[in-house]
Amino acid sequence: MPALSLRNVEEAAPALVSLYKSAAVSLEKHGLHDETAAVYLVVDYSGSMRRYFRNGSVQALADRVLGLSAHLDDDGRVPVVFFSTGIDAETEIALENHHGRIERIVANLGHMGRTNYHVAMDAVIDHYLESGADAPALVVFQTDGGPSSRLAAERYVCKAATLPMFWQFIGFGNPRSHQFDFLRRLDELAVPQYRCVDNAGFFAAGTDPRRVSDAQLYDRLLGEFPQWLRAARAEGIVR
Repeated sequence: MPALSLRNVEEAAPALVSLYKSAAVSLEKHGLHDETAAVYLVVDYSGSMRRYFRNGSVQALADRVLGLSAHLDDDGRVPVVFFSTGIDAETEIALENHHGRIERIVANLGHMGRTNYHVAMDAVIDHYLESGADAPALVVFQTDGGPSSRLAAERYVCKAATLPMFWQFIGFGNPRSHQFDFLRRLDELAVPQYRCVDNAGFFAAGTDPRRVSDAQLYDRLLGEFPQWLRAARAEGIVR
């Protein structure tokens, strides 16, 4: 059973009903229809991201993540971390106020800086641990390039492998760009040499992420999550 019913979504966010239905299909396909999870969204606020905010790509992703979260978490809200050189904002998106929410958040942010993955990962880990959540976390981590500090990012991913958190990285930009070489390598870090379980995935959504169909996006967001759940449960990381 989904955490929130179709009626809940129809009443709170009718514009997201189609996304909610698409997410249901992907969850069923991947054997996740009975799972619960705390869903997070991390958004890259570095200077090169400007066009993705302007053309609605970030808002579209936020809406899709909300549609997925409604099946996995019953509060109708997704914690969101905006990051660049440091943390630019820690806030949330909710079913009842999702329309234009990204634009309203960005309107209150300052200078767009560099790309430090590790500061965002640290903020998400702190939020999750302080929340006292029993369910594992699915973290949708959006970026349009590699981290300023690759070593710090790699260390955080490896250390976080002992936590009930899966990091699904999604790249905005040319899938063949060398900007994503680090994320491709991160996705393939050896287990168990560097981490006890494979706790991260990556896919590139292209130069216009809005053109990726809802079904395809959900399938890719959920593609590695079931394998991680099985491995994490086998290791006692997830109950």
